[in-house]
Amino acid sequence: MQKEAQVGPANSETRKPFYRILYVQVLIGLMLGVLTGHLWPDFGAALKPFGDGFVKLVKMMIAPIVFCTIVSGINSINDSREIGRTLVKSMALFYLLTVLALLAGLIAVSLIQPGAGMHVSVSTLDPSVAAKFSKQAASSGFADFVLHIIPHSFFGAFADGEVLPVLLVSVLVAFGVSRAGEGGAAMTKAIDSFSQVLFVSFGFVMKLAPLGAFGAMAFTVGRYGIRSIGSLGLLILTFYIACSVFVVIVLGTLARLNGFSLWRTIRYFKEELLIVLGTSSSEPALPGALRKLEQLGCQKGVSGLVLPMGYSFNLDGSAIYLTLASMFIAQACDIHLSWGQIWAMLGLMLLTSKGAAGVTGSGFVALVATLTVMPDLPVTGVALLVGIDRFMSEARALTSMISNCVASITISLWEDACDREVLARELGEGGIRTAATGAKIGAAPAVREDESWISRTQSAA
Repeated sequence: MQKEAQVGPANSETRKPFYRILYVQVLIGLMLGVLTGHLWPDFGAALKPFGDGFVKLVKMMIAPIVFCTIVSGINSINDSREIGRTLVKSMALFYLLTVLALLAGLIAVSLIQPGAGMHVSVSTLDPSVAAKFSKQAASSGFADFVLHIIPHSFFGAFADGEVLPVLLVSVLVAFGVSRAGEGGAAMTKAIDSFSQVLFVSFGFVMKLAPLGAFGAMAFTVGRYGIRSIGSLGLLILTFYIACSVFVVIVLGTLARLNGFSLWRTIRYFKEELLIVLGTSSSEPALPGALRKLEQLGCQKGVSGLVLPMGYSFNLDGSAIYLTLASMFIAQACDIHLSWGQIWAMLGLMLLTSKGAAGVTGSGFVALVATLTVMPDLPVTGVALLVGIDRFMSEARALTSMISNCVASITISLWEDACDREVLARELGEGGIRTAATGAKIGAAPAVREDESWISRTQSAA
């Protein structure tokens, strides 16, 4: 009876006018942004604060939401050894996906060769472009990276808003709460209540998503212009092909092996993906994705750890971009790399692709960091890419977002921390196959895809 009561609102939700559905509003905002930027470039470029303001509003909510989700989730796990096992499996999967992403970019650029025939002289490239990003891309060792995860103070983790320090503080507090007796129980109740307030508040912020997508897209088209794509259109096309192949083949195979549909998963997270498309950043989608993973039957203790970790350790879109952009510079400048140099470059990229936040431009900064260490490629070659990087950042963020959602579901299934019947029902599948036997389970009535926590929150508001 309880499940039937939950299905009712979804049916009423789908009957509301289409223009009140969030993802439709975001689509309209994107289209209006493209038209505004194309027809009135100066005005479109001036709308950048709308997109930046929306992203800042969402980032303001990320740290406390991640904290509450992880503390509450870990508290629900009885065996602390499960946490360590989840972390190990997550890192193993992340590095496997990163290797495959690097290879996808390498294969695509080697087959299509978008830089062949350009014959660019290194001496003619503007070094100031690379110098601008070199400060952000200052290379650091493994010890520096680990020390950076530790915040300067407890509240400093929340003030800086970086995911990994918040993750560390959350895990420590979660273990403390679980062993604090009555005081821990009171804290758990308070955190659960605060979490509900945060998600309702986030629902209000998401009402501004169409405006944020409109401003960000108007700025992109107005500032850089659609015509700027033309000169390096083959490179952009190669990158989009590589990302599409990675998502369809690699992530599709991973989803199928674990008994769920990639396409239905993408549809389920369509609101978050449209926001990523509009803002060129995956961070605004993090709170919504956390809640939707919980709706899919994934336990907060697992998905709440895996997804935030993926934002720093599973940037597959940036990994594809690193190999593709590096090889493009080599092709354009007539630099021939041996297989030994290429494999050394891939090993370096396994490090430089980690630890960056999923924000606009992080992939470009990681590229500068890679070329700064690589003596075989000129770091000034990034000047060839700076004009079109914005048009490639959307694909980077989208690919990484899809990969992290699929990885979170996969790890939850591996840890028996996901209810397959709920997963089947929420994805609208007429039964979902188990990875071991291939037998269908959970042939429950499909829930319409428009049932999302954001939509319900908007109705309540």
